Amino acid sequence: MYIARALWTNKVGKTYESIWLRESYWENGKVKTRNLLNLKKWSIESINALQTALDANKANKKCVPDNSNAIPVLPQNISIVQGLSIGALFTVFQIAERLGIIQALGSNFQAKLAIWQICARVLEQGSRLSAARMANLHAASSVLQFDQSFSENDLYDNLAWLDQNQAKIEDKLFMLRRKHKDAPPNLFLYDVTSSYLEGEKNDLAQFGYNRDKKKGKLQIVVGLLCDNSGVPVSIEVFEGNTQDPKTVLSQITKLSKRFSCEKVTFVGDRGMLKSTSLADLEEGFTYITAITHPQIDTLIKAGVLQIGLFDQNLCEVENEGIRYICRRNPIRASEIQRTRLAKLANVMKLLEQQNTYLGEHPRAQVKTALSLIWAKIEKLKIEQWLSISVTQENARRLQITVDEEKLSEVKRLDGCYVLKTDVSKELSDKEEIHGRYKDLSLVERAFRTCKTVALELRPIHVRLSTSTRGHVFVVMLAYMVIQELNRLWKEMDVTVGEGLSHLATLVETRVKLPGGVSFSRIPEPTEQNKALLKAAGIKLPSCLEHNETIIRTYKHKKKPS
Repeated sequence: MYIARALWTNKVGKTYESIWLRESYWENGKVKTRNLLNLKKWSIESINALQTALDANKANKKCVPDNSNAIPVLPQNISIVQGLSIGALFTVFQIAERLGIIQALGSNFQAKLAIWQICARVLEQGSRLSAARMANLHAASSVLQFDQSFSENDLYDNLAWLDQNQAKIEDKLFMLRRKHKDAPPNLFLYDVTSSYLEGEKNDLAQFGYNRDKKKGKLQIVVGLLCDNSGVPVSIEVFEGNTQDPKTVLSQITKLSKRFSCEKVTFVGDRGMLKSTSLADLEEGFTYITAITHPQIDTLIKAGVLQIGLFDQNLCEVENEGIRYICRRNPIRASEIQRTRLAKLANVMKLLEQQNTYLGEHPRAQVKTALSLIWAKIEKLKIEQWLSISVTQENARRLQITVDEEKLSEVKRLDGCYVLKTDVSKELSDKEEIHGRYKDLSLVERAFRTCKTVALELRPIHVRLSTSTRGHVFVVMLAYMVIQELNRLWKEMDVTVGEGLSHLATLVETRVKLPGGVSFSRIPEPTEQNKALLKAAGIKLPSCLEHNETIIRTYKHKKKPS
């Protein structure tokens, strides 16, 4: 490192001086330089002290053998102290910048708060209070260059700002991704999920179909729209009792109005694209979806499909301009059969327990045992082919009867599924349609990541509808970062969480100069961290301009200084 001074003159003849701390480095066999710190506002005393430290370091390197562990001697008026964690935050920030998230958010104070919320969500999930505390564990002030302090209350207010600007941010991200592609995306994946709430005061909370299997819990419904590679394009929050098909219209409106997409293939899960939602599709919009087993039965009875068409290989039938692509998955059929047998064994076990109890307790009621077993059968949803009765030989002994005819009828469609589409054969064959529908697993993976330990969409620590939508939007943007890191580190034997934990051990060292000026020196990473940074394409600078802004929680801000 060295201090570089330069004089330059503008068009009107006024002369300026620039003072930079620079660094020389090798790249592709060539020597290059980069600016590390702008010293223009530093005092002469601080610049001289830094120059003395650099000279002392250079002199020690010449005098000390290469294999020596001696530490360079610095002037007495320069001190070095331990700083904050830098490796993980710098990596997450650089990935967010690479994805265009930083550019889409902007550079004002609210944008920086939003960026920190995204980084905090990736690094360590929690509430806004925990995010405010984390800012003083990671070098948030230096990396994001905050020009003022903030508390958890500012982060809560920032959620409303995110909600207000979500459409503009999503539009800008979409356009940035579109610029880097040879052709605009023409296929979009869409799915919905629900997220239950522990409290009762959320504005969007309603009782509805709970995919988390949490009975008696209020919930919200979340719809995620992704491009053909599974990268999120837009996310929307609905009230908890919103049915899946009713969420489709707003997605079509986004694609046609906001994203200016003229020809789009919309891929949605079964039950989502019904006749009402298909009618909402605009001209130039096509769809790929799956139909339910009752709908398959209807088509078989109408003669459109035959049960013999369901094979391990794809089979296609066209009727009234609609293509139906059929297949029987033998692996899924075997799984369903094993599950059915396990349910039957579960009921038989309960039956033996009740028969034993009735035999040992003469005063026990038979109808009570019947009710218990029947409730179990209904809970397992096998009442269609299973019944329970009293044996003819013993009025206090129960038996299970399997209706083989009805069981055969149920087993008839095991592992069968049918895809429905209006995409023409000239544009996509049946294998292409099948592959595009299977891509919905990318959206399901996004939901798993967002709702579980990786990002923890829940618990939701907010009540207002604006704050809820802002929180969910933060989770979507954080998922984009995790998705990219997962892609970059997939060849390494490390998860994203483990990789960020390793990088969090990389801590800055703060160099304090006379006059109160300081800067952060980033030490050489460990071999593990070097490998992670290299795989992610991240180059750490040797120095980072130190920001003295201290983040305080609201509780500490109230205390007198």
